[in-house]
Amino acid sequence: MALKATIYKAELSIADMDRNYYGTHTLTLARHPSETDERMMVRLLAFAIHANEALSFTKGMFDVEEPDLWQKDLTDAIELWIEVGQPEERRILKGAGRAGHVIVYSYSTASPIWWKNIANKIERARNVSVVNLPSETTAALEKMAQRNMQLQCTIQDGQIWLTDGTDTVLVEREVWKAER
Repeated sequence: MALKATIYKAELSIADMDRNYYGTHTLTLARHPSETDERMMVRLLAFAIHANEALSFTKGMFDVEEPDLWQKDLTDAIELWIEVGQPEERRILKGAGRAGHVIVYSYSTASPIWWKNIANKIERARNVSVVNLPSETTAALEKMAQRNMQLQCTIQDGQIWLTDGTDTVLVEREVWKAER
């Protein structure tokens, strides 16, 4: 018998002063049985960083043809392809060929090893960015995971704060590869 996804609900209020974006999103996240709370919260953080009305979660781990999040225009063309974790080179390059922009959010203590092995292979992809999130940060985000969450995200001068009303996490990003 196949295991089913665990459903999480989040009300995410975003104040992104860098992009002048302010909004509240009611989100439903399906957490795949093999996905950790940490990974799910990184997906939620990626949504907060790039939030707009066209950004959406995909089938992700349930469908290998889709990224974790994407943003499509009105013609159904993919504008933004977001991967979370340590995807294989061919998956990143596939996204680079299908989307205007690709962003990979890596996390975990093994990320530097993954990056060392993949950096040269994706260097030629001009529309790819790779951002690492320190494992201490994502571990703190993991502690915020609840089946029903009310979160506030503030972004200003490149700094990101995520709070659940009890705990606040400052998210520092390390850009390993910037789009050219």
